[in-house]
Amino acid sequence: MSDKIKFELEFPIHASPNFLFQYLSTPDSLGEWFADNVNSRGKLFTFIWDDSEEVAERLSQKNDLFIKFKWVEDEEKDTYFEMRIQVDALTNDVSLMITDFADEDEVEESKMFWENQIAELKHTIGG
Repeated sequence: MSDKIKFELEFPIHASPNFLFQYLSTPDSLGEWFADNVNSRGKLFTFIWDDSEEVAERLSQKNDLFIKFKWVEDEEKDTYFEMRIQVDALTNDVSLMITDFADEDEVEESKMFWENQIAELKHTIGG
């Protein structure tokens, strides 16, 4: 099994960190842009797309700053996906930093997935 490749993406978002964080951390809000439907029980989040279902464990979070998940079925111990809110100290511009892992031949596809989902997020929040 090959090691997955870590990649990072940055998306400028016109929203306050507090407002944006709601969309990263609550099942209802994640269901508006990240997946078709999201359910949670404790630290386990079930993401539902069309006919597939994936479960992720929330590893950690800090309000208005970041949330980090790990796919339960991913057997590589060091992989995760994180959505981090970054605020520029000078301009106060808000960016959403995505960190994720993918197999070498799926990195571009994974980046496209995130670009599509973040476009949906921006559309949802008007940012």
